[in-house]
Amino acid sequence: MQATKNTAPETITVESPVVACDGGGGALGHPRVYLNMGDKTEIDCPYCGRAYLLKDGAGHHGH
Repeated sequence: MQATKNTAPETITVESPVVACDGGGGALGHPRVYLNMGDKTEIDCPYCGRAYLLKDGAGHHGH
């Protein structure tokens, strides 16, 4: 597996594999979307490109 350069405008470390993104910026953001990482440890918002990275040891507890 090759490492890729992260070109996201912002990377946010989270403690849950399910995150909500509204683009920030209030009225200048985008509609709130809920993103589920599934078995992955990162996900990008399809609207604004923010990258959400799951903190080591967080989430994926088999719920």
